[in-house]
Amino acid sequence: MTYKIIQAVSEDAEELLLLQKLAYQSEAELYNNYDIPPLKQTVGEIIDQFSTHIFLKAISRREIVGTVRAVEINNTCHIGRLAVHPDMQNKGIGKGLMKEMEKCFTPLRFELFAGSKSDKNIRLYQSLGYNIYKTAKYGCGDIEIFYMEKMRKNI
Repeated sequence: MTYKIIQAVSEDAEELLLLQKLAYQSEAELYNNYDIPPLKQTVGEIIDQFSTHIFLKAISRREIVGTVRAVEINNTCHIGRLAVHPDMQNKGIGKGLMKEMEKCFTPLRFELFAGSKSDKNIRLYQSLGYNIYKTAKYGCGDIEIFYMEKMRKNI
């Protein structure tokens, strides 16, 4: 399967949101909580994020099959909302998006978070050099999350 990763534009917002909502269904099921922010986000909120975040998209056969976004604040690149179409998972798209996003920034460290039950996601991030450095409760239903970081020197 071939795909390419390019920067998304605000005109992609609706398609990115549809993909995000599709991809995050499995997370909602895992935690039995459909109130998680990726499922509640609006097109307008995504369009607004384009003013502060870099969005990448993976395209296969002219369809967006993956996305991720990030913003740098105080020498930390915060990566979030990695989403890959359920039919396209386990094909390297998520890893490819993460590696490309890391090339877009030169911070001292990268940070992201994953739900504590999201074993596949945690393994993906660990394979890319991220380590769990703290746990916290996520506001929507007390979901436990792991904050993960990767120092620039490990890249």
